[in-house]
Amino acid sequence: MVSLTIGRRSAYAVLLLVLVLAAAGCGAGAPPTWTAPPATPGPSAATAAPTAATPGPDAGGQPAPTGTPTRDRLPHVFPVRAQKVAYHPTHSAYPGTDIFADCGEPFVAVTDGTIGEVSRRDRYSKRGVQGPYNGGLSVSVIGDDGVRYYGSHLTEVAEGIDPGVRVRAGQQLGTVGRTGNANNVCHLHFGISPPCLGEDGWWIRRGVVWPAPYLDSWRKGGNRAPAGEVTAWHRKHGCPEKPPVG
Repeated sequence: MVSLTIGRRSAYAVLLLVLVLAAAGCGAGAPPTWTAPPATPGPSAATAAPTAATPGPDAGGQPAPTGTPTRDRLPHVFPVRAQKVAYHPTHSAYPGTDIFADCGEPFVAVTDGTIGEVSRRDRYSKRGVQGPYNGGLSVSVIGDDGVRYYGSHLTEVAEGIDPGVRVRAGQQLGTVGRTGNANNVCHLHFGISPPCLGEDGWWIRRGVVWPAPYLDSWRKGGNRAPAGEVTAWHRKHGCPEKPPVG
C-alpha cells in the first residue's frame, strides 16, 4: 500500500496589514500488516526404506506431502463428474467407497496437489496374487492438505497425468472403468490415506478412513476436510509394513 499525503494552506488579508495564517495537515497512516497463521503440518512421511519392493502402481518421482497453512481452506470436490452417480457409506473388509457411474465418466482431482502413484497397465488376474494389482488402472493425488486421494478401476488415465505433475481441484485424471477386480461393474474405487512415502503398500493406498462423510459434503458443495482424521490415524498406526490379517 502506498501512503498519500494531503496538505492545505490558507491565507487571509485584513485591511493593509497582511496576516498569513498557514495550517497544514498530513495524514500518513501506516499500511495494515498481515501475519500468516502458523503452518499446520500434514502427515509426516515415513523415512525408513522398505525391506522389499512393493508391487503396485508406478511411484517414480512421487512427491513428498506439501501441507500448507491454509490446508483446511483448500477446495474439495466430488471425485466423479457425472449426472448419475451412487455410492454406499460402507465397503467390504476395509475403509473405502465404490462410486458407481457409467464407464467413461470423468474422474477428477479432489483437491489441489501433486500426482503420486500412477498405473496405466491392468496386471490383475483372478488366478494371481490378490491385493497388489486389484485396482487395475489407477491414479493417486497427494493433496496440498497432506492427504492421499486414490481412484482405481479406471478405463484410462488422462494424458500428461504422471508422478510429480501438479493438478488442481476438478482437473480430470482419467475415466471411470472396470479394470482390476471390478467384477465387470463400472465404478471408481475411492480411498483416502496418508502418503506413507518410503514403505508404502496397496493396503494403505486403498484407504484407511471412511470417505462417505466427506463425499456427502462435497457432493452438496461443502468443503469438509479429511486432513485431521488422516493425521490422527497416521499418528496411531504409522505406516504398516504388512497388510492387516483377516
